[in-house]
Amino acid sequence: MEREWLFEDVHRMFRESLHKWIVKELAPHADEWEQKQEFPMEIYRKVGEQGFFGGGIPEKYGGVGGDFRYKVVFAEELVAAKSAGTAAGLLLHDTIALPILSNFASEELKERFLVPGVRGEKVGALAVTEPDAGSDVASIKTKAVRDGDEFIVNGAKTFITNGVRADFYIVACKTDPGKGLHGMSQILIEKGTPGFKVSRKLDKLGWRASDTAELIFEDVRVPASNIIGQENHGFYQVMEGFQTERLIMAAGAVAGARHCFDITLQYCKERKAFGKPIGSFQVNRHRFADMLTWIEAARRLTYNTIWLLINGFECSKEIAMCKVFACETAIKVADLCLQLHGGYGYMMEYEIQRIWRDGRIGTIGGGTSEIQREIIGRLLGL
Repeated sequence: MEREWLFEDVHRMFRESLHKWIVKELAPHADEWEQKQEFPMEIYRKVGEQGFFGGGIPEKYGGVGGDFRYKVVFAEELVAAKSAGTAAGLLLHDTIALPILSNFASEELKERFLVPGVRGEKVGALAVTEPDAGSDVASIKTKAVRDGDEFIVNGAKTFITNGVRADFYIVACKTDPGKGLHGMSQILIEKGTPGFKVSRKLDKLGWRASDTAELIFEDVRVPASNIIGQENHGFYQVMEGFQTERLIMAAGAVAGARHCFDITLQYCKERKAFGKPIGSFQVNRHRFADMLTWIEAARRLTYNTIWLLINGFECSKEIAMCKVFACETAIKVADLCLQLHGGYGYMMEYEIQRIWRDGRIGTIGGGTSEIQREIIGRLLGL
């Protein structure tokens, strides 16, 4: 297979086991969870029981060890759940919240949150984006003021995946506003802490089964021991997290585009017009040829960049390229595939409409395509 070169036997076994479980336990409920606009919280525990949150997490904390490739497999196979909202909730916990704890948190925080997080018993969220600060992380206004052995946190966050139902939140705050980028920290805040509340569950175009929220912090007192890593090192932690988040989004976009391609190819082999399958018309054959070329180009670019990352090479430019190309490719493919479905593609009973809606977030979340192009341009010295 085209992806075999990047993965080892342990990743392949993980993929096979994960895929079977997703097809059996998640996919049959996709429509139901989309309509309810949430999936059951017990799914986190079930994923944890199977060990699927353990990839890339040291064994001493309940993981299986290994590297970032486990997270890539997790992202790719969740496409089979047929609900990007469900995938988003699980991926946020697995590929963003848990790695932050594993990479930066104190031993105390790892025991209290990472260990149960790997088991799916506690669910995490990352709270960086604010009403007036998205990709421009340096402009966040949420502040954490030191008061003895505590921090007092005030501010607001928005577009927070898992924001309604998480058990703990990793919150980006200004701990020394006068130092700019060098005065930011990440602090863990637990659900139920006085002064912290979910102000609103947001209603979204896609990712309907995931909970996305606005958060308010009003004089929230948090133990100083809840700071993630070193004080005032939060900006670097966020930037490192952005790198892997963007690669995960690229890998998921490629897998999603291929799934979209496959179901549309099957549809166009079966659907007939003027006495023959619509896929046999030259204009449609050429569309499929173009889409497959785009998908494979995006896959090769993304896999090459993953290889660079796991082997310790600087690849910031390549990661930004992956984020742009893979996510824009997924949107183009979904749009063409919906067109190929004709009127049926516009009906809610067909999966293609959900793929089309869900994929649109790809060029927005995790840093917009415009931001990625800025990164590429600046790294070229322009």
